[in-house]
Amino acid sequence: MNLAYIPSPSFSRFSIGPVTIHMYAICILTGVCVAVWILTTRWKRAGGTFDQILDTTLVTVPCALVGARLYHCITTPEAYFPPPFGHGDLVNILKVWEGGMAIFGGIIVGALVVFLWCRKHRYPFALFADCIAPALMVAQAIGRLGNWFNQELYGKPTTLPWGLKLNESVDAIGHTEVCYDGKPCPTGTLFHPTFLYEMIWNLIGAAIIVWLGHKLVNVLRNGQQFAMYLMWYGLGRTWIESIRINYSSIVFGLRVNVWTAILCFLLGCVLFVVLQRTGGTYESACADLRKVTADQLESQTMREELHDHRGDTTIGMRNAAGATGDDQTGTTSDQSDER
Repeated sequence: MNLAYIPSPSFSRFSIGPVTIHMYAICILTGVCVAVWILTTRWKRAGGTFDQILDTTLVTVPCALVGARLYHCITTPEAYFPPPFGHGDLVNILKVWEGGMAIFGGIIVGALVVFLWCRKHRYPFALFADCIAPALMVAQAIGRLGNWFNQELYGKPTTLPWGLKLNESVDAIGHTEVCYDGKPCPTGTLFHPTFLYEMIWNLIGAAIIVWLGHKLVNVLRNGQQFAMYLMWYGLGRTWIESIRINYSSIVFGLRVNVWTAILCFLLGCVLFVVLQRTGGTYESACADLRKVTADQLESQTMREELHDHRGDTTIGMRNAAGATGDDQTGTTSDQSDER
């Protein structure tokens, strides 16, 4: 019998009146808010503004969440698609509160949206990617707490003192999870807390990226911090994914997310090497961003002045019309008096 273990929460949602709030959603939203704060701090230091980050966030986050959900549903089709692809219902795709958000899908879609948005507004994309790299890792760490509340995505059985004990009142094992040998696990089995492993891994990665970005600011090229993010996350996800026991599609003997993690790591390696030869410097990117910011502020000032001018013109026209009306009224009164 294990005397030391990590307990699971006794609840995954609560209600305020008729509204049900899921802890999974709270963890994701908290991660997004913290990421925006970190990103804003780094972006403003580079010469940008909070409004630029806010506009980008409002466009990117919804798209990234959709991408994360679709990636999960596509790579685990059994629960979401009817035959011949699975045994589920398409309606289940909309049930995001039950869990099922794949960060790889969010990264792919989010990166594409940010690239297009930066290109439209002339923001240095590589600089933006560097600024968001540690923010993403912290957001992912916080979001993993949602898996803890949902009692999902844990690893193989273990006897380690930090093993995860599932809440027996919620039979999570009986619903979806089995032991590594394909059989149901006995009650009281402890599991590797893979959510905790990934949290710690991501927080360490965020600290390393920030530290290296500060120490090697004159050595690293634009985009290399994001390349480090891809390498670090891909490397960690490879070994963490290999000890999970939740259902996953198998490709050439490996879980599909293991392949994705390997590709993520290799992409980061290639990107790091290429950017070392072709990437610009941090100072040049900051100069470009400051110029864009100055142009935006100038345009905003001109719009405000034009709006004020139009307002003054409108008020003047109204006053003139009122004065003309008063003159006409006075003339009519004089004529009436003469009669």
